[in-house]
Amino acid sequence: MNDAPPPPRVLSIAGSDSCGGAGIQADIKAITMLGGYAMTAITAVTAQNTHGVQAVEALGSAFVLDQVESCLSDIGADAIKIGMLGSPETARMLARRLDTFAGPIVFDPVMVATSGSVLADEDTIAAFASLMEIATIVTPNLPELQVLAGRSTIADDEIFDAARQLSEKHGVQVLAKGGHAGDTDQVVDRIVSPTGKMASFAHHRLDTRHTHGTGCTLSAALATMLAHRQPTTNAIRIARAFTYAAIENAPGFGEGSGPLGHQAVRKLDPAPAEADQSSS
Repeated sequence: MNDAPPPPRVLSIAGSDSCGGAGIQADIKAITMLGGYAMTAITAVTAQNTHGVQAVEALGSAFVLDQVESCLSDIGADAIKIGMLGSPETARMLARRLDTFAGPIVFDPVMVATSGSVLADEDTIAAFASLMEIATIVTPNLPELQVLAGRSTIADDEIFDAARQLSEKHGVQVLAKGGHAGDTDQVVDRIVSPTGKMASFAHHRLDTRHTHGTGCTLSAALATMLAHRQPTTNAIRIARAFTYAAIENAPGFGEGSGPLGHQAVRKLDPAPAEADQSSS
């Protein structure tokens, strides 16, 4: 052993993506590239590629919990990222098991894959509430925010209000991702805390079809930076910058929504140029 401090330990609880672009595979890449030690608890196994999801096999909830317990009881974790769940039972069992976890928990409420394939049924989405109650930050995209906030539509000027509604209801910080906000040339992400603090982050929208696994990558990167004990706002900046760079460096694989280039991100500016607006 050398004298260097050990890397922060990050446990990803999510589904497996056979083509390596999203889910557990994207999480491992993001965590590793950002200097973390990646562990996994796999909730479901998918057969998928850049065209979509061809098949899904959810793993039993008890076995998912066995994987979690194996990691936490021995190596431990400094942060946890939760993605695709596979079943409502898994969501509820994880909420009970992780209720006393002392570190940050980032919950990415995955409902639909980038390709449009449904990854969570209505019962599983309803069970998301139990995980939002224990999470530190929840990271919905705009369609997910619309469902979780119980709204039929969310206009651009209503995003902060919808995020605040969700934040206050569950006592969780909400990072509303703006990638689905129409044909704008800027992607604006907004975070709201239960105390009413708000901030926004913006970057230029990249014209590319290679966006498979962006949500997984962002949430895993955010969990890793929180495990590094970065303040929340700086953790979001770095996670967003990493995700943006991974999209820029996409290898061009596949004929559909291609995977990101995590391994090509060599150096990351901890203070990327972007438009931040904060208020209390």
